[in-house]
Amino acid sequence: MDAWQGGAYGDRGRCVLAPNAGFMTLDGTNTWVLREPGARRSVVVDPGPSLVEHLDAVAEVAGEVGVVLLTHHHLDHSEAAREFAERVGCGVRALDPAYRLGEEGLGDGDVVEVDGLEVRVVGTPGHTADSLSFLLPADRVVLTGDTVLGRGTTVVAHPDGQLGAYLDSLDRLHALAEVHDVAAIWPGHGPVIDDALAALDHYRSHRRERLAQVEAALATLGVTAAAAYAGPTLPRQVVEVVYADVDPVLWGAAELSVRAQLAYLAAR
Repeated sequence: MDAWQGGAYGDRGRCVLAPNAGFMTLDGTNTWVLREPGARRSVVVDPGPSLVEHLDAVAEVAGEVGVVLLTHHHLDHSEAAREFAERVGCGVRALDPAYRLGEEGLGDGDVVEVDGLEVRVVGTPGHTADSLSFLLPADRVVLTGDTVLGRGTTVVAHPDGQLGAYLDSLDRLHALAEVHDVAAIWPGHGPVIDDALAALDHYRSHRRERLAQVEAALATLGVTAAAAYAGPTLPRQVVEVVYADVDPVLWGAAELSVRAQLAYLAAR
């Protein structure tokens, strides 16, 4: 498999890959620069980490910037947002007021328009409480941040992230793909996904399989979901059973997802 390096996609998208590769960030954070063909100003989504070489690269691609948008607050997406916006002279719009620069917020159903570019905001909480996705109707693509990744599956970052909300968000994105409003996914990490519907089918089935595995692990351990959630060591024991095929270096992140799964099962 060729390494993901970003590049131009559709008529309106350019991905500038941040040099912050890692276990959680895959090849690095995807900073997306969106511009209507022939337009003067761009929209920058997730400026990413505060790395001078990355921000220089984004500024070169973006030119004059109308606004910065954030998919969510995690630092690998948001750390440089204020710094970059101040550099190019625009605002930052985000669901969480703590990450905004200027008076304008951002929420489900909002439409951002810059020089003919239309970006529709789709609330997709679950990975975090403030997770948003951005639909580009003209290109039939959705920018998903960490809600859907270009490779592998995402972490539901409990307790801020909630599995019930995440499953609802996957259903919402799946419905957009089913009616052909979305054909492709431009994720926050990893390569572009050309078949949105297939990817979302996989994500939904994967979550159902993991839930079934967690329930089986609880039966083996002889505990309820509520007891396991409350126990200081039981979530890690569930991880060791359910994620035995996953590199142990990722078990810390897996435990966040397991805690979200236990909370979800305990509440049913």
